[in-house]
Amino acid sequence: MRLKKLLAAEAPQQNVEVRGWVRTLRASKEVCFIELNDGSCFASLQLVADRTVDNFAELAHIGTGACIKASGDLVDSPAKGQRWELHIKKLNVIGNADPSYPLQKKRHSFEYLRSIAHLRPRSNTFGAVFRLRNALSYAVHQFFQQRDFLYVHTPIITASDCEGAGELFRVTTLDPANPPKNNGSIDWQKDFFGARTGLTVSGQLQGELFATAFSDIYTFGPTFRAENSNTSRHASEFWMIEPEIAFANLGDDCQLAEDFLRYLVKYALEHCAEDLQFFNDRIEKGLLDKLTALADATFSTMTYTEAIEQLKNSGQNFEFPVEWGLDLQSEHERYLCEQVVNGPLFVTDYPKEIKAFYMRANEDGKTVAAMDLLVPRVGEIIGGSQREERLDVLTARMEELDMAPQSLDWYLDIRRWGSCPHAGFGLGFERLIMYLSGMENIRDVIPFPRTPGHAEF
Repeated sequence: MRLKKLLAAEAPQQNVEVRGWVRTLRASKEVCFIELNDGSCFASLQLVADRTVDNFAELAHIGTGACIKASGDLVDSPAKGQRWELHIKKLNVIGNADPSYPLQKKRHSFEYLRSIAHLRPRSNTFGAVFRLRNALSYAVHQFFQQRDFLYVHTPIITASDCEGAGELFRVTTLDPANPPKNNGSIDWQKDFFGARTGLTVSGQLQGELFATAFSDIYTFGPTFRAENSNTSRHASEFWMIEPEIAFANLGDDCQLAEDFLRYLVKYALEHCAEDLQFFNDRIEKGLLDKLTALADATFSTMTYTEAIEQLKNSGQNFEFPVEWGLDLQSEHERYLCEQVVNGPLFVTDYPKEIKAFYMRANEDGKTVAAMDLLVPRVGEIIGGSQREERLDVLTARMEELDMAPQSLDWYLDIRRWGSCPHAGFGLGFERLIMYLSGMENIRDVIPFPRTPGHAEF
């Protein structure tokens, strides 16, 4: 029986079998105490053996990290802080662990645990992280499925750079030492796909195609950035949630983002209480208060122009300059959330020069219908926009940016035939988990992090 179910038992039970991994073991001549965890919940179950167990003498030699199977009776525990313990009748070692097992009973740094990422899920912190990640993954699908959104698997390999930043990992089968050439340049037509391809940075463009057939869709999958960044907020491989809604403007997009974030926060508070309590106690003091406040908060809205005015009139000495036309930095975003509105904030209508080509042009000719959702302590957590549905305006914008419209003919086709207003946003899944757990490094909320110079395991 899984420990999560067993620890929630209402009455003692006889002849229970449990399986899991030894967290700690204390043995004397008369009794042996084993702390067992099977990953189903944060708490472990104490197993108690005495000399009546046939192989009692061998129990003291079970190593931390060993995998065992035990059967016995679940009884009230006299020990403080636990309701039940298992009195062992029979115990078998499935897989022992010698003293070199790296996760002994002591505090390990997160940096060290990254070096043993194949074992760190057995630790308290990472057990909690990945149970939270699992629960939120389910909640993402539940939110959209309850609203009749279609789940779309957008391609991992693509010939388009959605963000236009050129930070794609190349996908090729050409000989790197001797690639085919055409007029001195690599002839990508000789490559596997007959074109220059890379790993996707976003499923948005393909998602837009499906939104013009199914109305409301979402993608949820891995994305990649070949950005040589070693900050605590950047990874080379990460997961993105990207809904796209037809017959929608920027206001509709903001409302969906608000509903979505509020839903996920409430889901975590309801279904991950034990793990969130651990994060609150050990990782970020006040986490539960922060999440409870966000779940019930009023989401404010101001334009980018209003935000710049607020920052300029703040009297604060910011590290980064505040000027109309420059992107907002985390320090600016946090000031707006924490000092101006004291809660979550949508900043809308950004200058077109700092936003992507596909965002809908506003009447003023200077801004686009973009939005960023900012939250206290972090800053931006969601970014989105109303998309440019007018063929002539989008084509002109691409030409203005020296983008060849014919390279995205398939994307322009939905503006040619049956175009409609539509909008969407992206939420980086790892950044969401960081916010909900208090973990400060993206490498610690993804099972096997890929960052510059690191692709172990």
